[in-house]
Amino acid sequence: GGEGFKISAKVESELASLIEEEQKAYLKELGLSASGLDRLIQKAYEMLGLISFLTCGVKEVRAWTIRRGTLAPQAAGVIHTDFEKKFIKADVVSSDEFEGWKKAREVGKVRSEGRGYVMQDGDVVEFKVGG
Repeated sequence: GGEGFKISAKVESELASLIEEEQKAYLKELGLSASGLDRLIQKAYEMLGLISFLTCGVKEVRAWTIRRGTLAPQAAGVIHTDFEKKFIKADVVSSDEFEGWKKAREVGKVRSEGRGYVMQDGDVVEFKVGG
């Protein structure tokens, strides 16, 4: 599809100078769900067949980019090549339901997925690998 969309340099420049809460309010005022830059990135990901998954440790949350259709062991391999070879399982929670691993486990939101699991956009994952 050759459908496009417009990005206003003025709006993007104004957004860049605002803190996150102000950005959300400004976008809402303009009737937009996301900035032009965010929409451009989203569109590029779609066109290239890419998705992201997240790892959430104590100190940081990281996003990893993979091709749509990637299996869990190969996704683990993006983090570290040994992880693909030593893959045991993946604990998975969808990002819109994730409030931390402890809470996710308490409320039963964690799914245990095996080698055949196809990664989904926005999965929060903790890979279990053997020694």
